[in-house]
Amino acid sequence: MVSFYINSSVYIQVLLATLMTWGITALGAAIVFFFKKVNGTILDAMLGLSAGVMISASFWSLLNPAINGANALHMTSWLVVSLGFLVGAIILILGDIIFGKILTKKSNKNIKGIKRTLMLIFSITLHNIPEGLAIGVAFGSIASGAKDATLTAAFMLAVGVGIQNFPEGTAVSLPLRRENMSRLKSFVIGMLSGIVEPISGLIGCFLVIYVQNILPFFLSFAAGAMIYVAISELIPESQNNKHKNLMSLFTILGFVIMMMLDVAFG
Repeated sequence: MVSFYINSSVYIQVLLATLMTWGITALGAAIVFFFKKVNGTILDAMLGLSAGVMISASFWSLLNPAINGANALHMTSWLVVSLGFLVGAIILILGDIIFGKILTKKSNKNIKGIKRTLMLIFSITLHNIPEGLAIGVAFGSIASGAKDATLTAAFMLAVGVGIQNFPEGTAVSLPLRRENMSRLKSFVIGMLSGIVEPISGLIGCFLVIYVQNILPFFLSFAAGAMIYVAISELIPESQNNKHKNLMSLFTILGFVIMMMLDVAFG
């Protein structure tokens, strides 16, 4: 199996690596099957945890690599990263306004919950695109003869992304379950939030020479989107719980867990 992988074309290597990261996203989303009954406090805690995960991933998985990548490409890193971050946040703000206007026209008591869920799915999915691109670029760099690019390093990057994807899959499926969606639908949507990684991985591999120049912008763009969702939707909702201090602790815990995963496997 190892021999087959090593001797496969770079596109097969990228596809298998990103299918692995997608599979770990699915495992994270499968957490919903362990909840037989929705408990408000537990799910509020998971919202807080998800917010911490997203805030942490925004820096360690997105902004920090964006800054380093921009510096390596001799770009004005603070400008590129700031611009991408602002554009990502503004796109989500506009989406918030549009979702609100569309859903207000419908007589649904759970409009706020639906809007929050749509924004969460969008931001996590958006976050997975640059991760897939990064994996594709890592493998594509080997084929293009880039210095210091190795199959081991590229595969370990995929492993690191995959481990990070576990809490991200959970961050989508549990809030969906909180909105009274069935466990199966919550799982499927959580799982599908990671399907963009194999697609973007192949694109990143194919366009490796060009993607390197725009990857810092994409990374910071996704970070801006994730931060907006965390501070505008997830944290305020989790703080509606009467145990506010406990919810804050879960947000901090989520940040720490994701930071450890990123630092250890990034």
